[in-house]
Amino acid sequence: MRCATYRIAARLSNSASNRLRNLFTRLETVRCRSVKYRADKTARSGLKSPSGRRISSGMHRYAIFATEAGFCGIAWNDIGITRFQLPAKSAETTERLLRRRLVQAEPGEPPAAVAAAIAAARRYFAGEETDFSGFDLDLGEQSALFRQIYAAARRVGWGRTTTYGALAKELGMDWEGARDVGQAMAQNPVALIIPCHRVLAAGGKVGGFSAPGGAAAKIRMLELEGVDLNPVPPAQQTLAL
Repeated sequence: MRCATYRIAARLSNSASNRLRNLFTRLETVRCRSVKYRADKTARSGLKSPSGRRISSGMHRYAIFATEAGFCGIAWNDIGITRFQLPAKSAETTERLLRRRLVQAEPGEPPAAVAAAIAAARRYFAGEETDFSGFDLDLGEQSALFRQIYAAARRVGWGRTTTYGALAKELGMDWEGARDVGQAMAQNPVALIIPCHRVLAAGGKVGGFSAPGGAAAKIRMLELEGVDLNPVPPAQQTLAL
């Protein structure tokens, strides 16, 4: 389709048209190349939208794999890991849950970084202390606030827990920030890698968990890490007679 500037050049009088038409052509060529470069750059590595959120790029691929706790799923693009599905009893269930939010994703051979994350997940569900904080993620259109919350949650290591309120306080949020933390955990696209299971409700209560199995699954994961959520009853005192 012809650009508007070409139409303007076409209307110029014959006496001046050649020189000006060449000038318009060069300017339009530069502009079109600039637009194409920005589009290509977005497709390769993702850009930030005006709101500051990163734009996901590339086709999503996924893989389903077995662990000692069941079948997990992982999805990725050319930026990083985009989804992690916690264990379900069957590969079919895991695939269905994973693709519910990634309808156009296709099965693929995991690249080295994703294969390392799969190996780490297998070690985790075998009860081995594992650190997921170094894996690259693509959080897509998550807000800047949720990104801050997720970054703070990733600093909560193996065998440790925190609460919604404590995480909010760490980020300098007021008391209402605990609700934002809870919402971020509920929408966590990469559970386990962002360890939302280590973030508890006030008073050390389990709180919600959107993964298969709900709160019971959260408790099992914490037990794998040696965290006991059942308080030890105080020793019974004897009365002196």
